[in-house]
Amino acid sequence: MTAPATVPYESTPRERRKVVAASIVGTTIEWYDFFIYAFAANLVLAKLFFEPAGPQMMQLLSLVTIGLSFLFRPLGAFLAGHFGDRLGRRPMLVITLLLMGIATVGIGLLPTFQSIGYAAPVLLILLRILQGLSAGGEWGGAVLMSVEHAPPGKRGLFGIYPQLGVPFGMLLASAVLALMRFLAPGAAFEAWGWRVPFLFSVVLIVAGFIIRRTVDESPVFSEIKESRQQESAPIAQVFRQHFPLVILCALLFAGNNAVGYMLTGGYVQGLASRPPSEGGLGYDPVQVQLAVLLAAAVWAVFTYLSGPLSDRFGRKMVMNIGWILQAAAVVPLFQFVFNGGVTGVLIGTCLLAIGLGITYGPAAVWFAESFPASMRYSGISISYALGGVLGGAFAPTIAQLLLQTFGTTWAIVVYLLFMTSLGLLASILLKDRSNIPLDIEFERTGQIAVWTPEPRR
Repeated sequence: MTAPATVPYESTPRERRKVVAASIVGTTIEWYDFFIYAFAANLVLAKLFFEPAGPQMMQLLSLVTIGLSFLFRPLGAFLAGHFGDRLGRRPMLVITLLLMGIATVGIGLLPTFQSIGYAAPVLLILLRILQGLSAGGEWGGAVLMSVEHAPPGKRGLFGIYPQLGVPFGMLLASAVLALMRFLAPGAAFEAWGWRVPFLFSVVLIVAGFIIRRTVDESPVFSEIKESRQQESAPIAQVFRQHFPLVILCALLFAGNNAVGYMLTGGYVQGLASRPPSEGGLGYDPVQVQLAVLLAAAVWAVFTYLSGPLSDRFGRKMVMNIGWILQAAAVVPLFQFVFNGGVTGVLIGTCLLAIGLGITYGPAAVWFAESFPASMRYSGISISYALGGVLGGAFAPTIAQLLLQTFGTTWAIVVYLLFMTSLGLLASILLKDRSNIPLDIEFERTGQIAVWTPEPRR
């Protein structure tokens, strides 16, 4: 194995701490906003914005709006990737955070169908699109700021910090939603309680904006800028030179996303807590939300552990073990949910969270190590966005359609196992380049992370 890489402009320990804080806080806020919408779409938005479509169709339409934002993630990735590779990582982090905050608060203030008719779902969809644009560009910048500031031999550890924003965001969203369902139960939650978690985003956005503004630019991009190595059209170069790599990275992410959105897309929560008249199981909604909150904590723990483990044993080995654990947990998931009450929801989702954390944690650093420096933001953002479309975008909608069509959750299990197998296949085919240089010297070698032979040891 080659020696751990360094970069000419190495960060100080103080700057690294600031980057870690900015990565975790910023992505937590972004994903809090995202999960609040996903949970609300499964719980109340169908009735408030799509009720004229009828009981079953309104639920499907509400789930479709979860996936709709994914269709605009590639556009967000294209824009943020282009300007992130041209102008820097930090400006994109600030812009995407503000866009997500504006959209989230806007949803919290939006009148319902009963108040303004068909304008309500139209405005809801527009704000959801804005969330998608933001999410498509935010992840790549957060990952690169963290990984490109990492000290030698610890890129896997630093790469999990932006990944932790997802389970942390889910934890925060679940906690706030559970609190509001307790303080404003039943009709009160439907009338106004659901809006509070959206409006609470204002506080988070201000805090995240302040923190991200204080972070220095990535040392790798500083070197690129000083040596005038920016690509004039980084997106075109990514597709021209590294198209197979983009596809494999997208499949890697899709395998995790499709299964993960049973939790993060709110599907299990909605299925468990909706009344039987709306196709649910009628479990206590606060208890269900608390069960998923604990699952998010398990997810966070295993996401964190996967980072240093990938530094020690390599990205590929850790990810492959994660895919096996993820598949093993998919099989009994709905048996626990349907037959075990709230306790079954807790057990099933916590078991699922183990494999999800292990397959999610190393993805960020693996993506970053796969693309050349001058087009890295574009490469990882586009791969991430396409993976979201292929995997998580319509996973809850597909699951609901499969359940309605076949009348059994085993159809959902087969779908999730298929997506997991795609992730495993991509993991096998991708090159593990844990210690390659991340600066422009890597780009000059002309190497990519697919099909390149292993160096002699």
